[in-house]
Amino acid sequence: MKTEVNGSEQASKNNRVLIMTSVEAEREAVLRGLNHDDRFDVCVAGVGSVAAAISTTKQLAKASYGLVVNAGIAGGFEGQAEIGSIVVASAILAADLGAETPDGFLSVDELGFGSSRISVEAGLAAQVTEAIRAAGHTVSLGPVITCTTVTGTAATAEALSHRVPGAVAEAMEGYGIGTAAASYGLPVLEIRAISNAVGPRNRAAWRIKEALNALEAASAVFVEVL
Repeated sequence: MKTEVNGSEQASKNNRVLIMTSVEAEREAVLRGLNHDDRFDVCVAGVGSVAAAISTTKQLAKASYGLVVNAGIAGGFEGQAEIGSIVVASAILAADLGAETPDGFLSVDELGFGSSRISVEAGLAAQVTEAIRAAGHTVSLGPVITCTTVTGTAATAEALSHRVPGAVAEAMEGYGIGTAAASYGLPVLEIRAISNAVGPRNRAAWRIKEALNALEAASAVFVEVL
């Protein structure tokens, strides 16, 4: 495996971009948006942080990249990101990585066992956000959380909102993909289109087609910005 130093040098010289999605439908939406630009490799990571980390690491071992992007659809937090809008992560956080105690949740950071936070390339995240907005799409910049279990109740949604103030969206792969990228010293972004509200599980209210269309539109901007 490449060292972090070598990965940092690679990131400064290489303009190839690896985009990881969780499922094939997301990959196809991204490819349509990119118009199959050959500077981008778009791969399916699988569902969940562990599968995503393994798939991303395997791909990074096969080719050289300057940036890793996790792109897909996600749940949006009420008042932060509406269905059909796009979110760009200002940070990627594993919101349920830690321990429950009688006094509440303790993150892995508070336990002293590591970090639940992956930093993104802040300047690039802001640039992508502005480019998506300039293209006429509704977009929010804020923390995107990674959970092992998708939220299905109002109580859990409220608890996560308190745990990660300003969180805009919830997904399942960002932390794993970000961890893999960090192990190679590569910058990472997470960009999601919102298909449903975080809270009580209601499949009838999901708007996956609209979210995939928004993901395609966001991916068209990548060609100009990334």
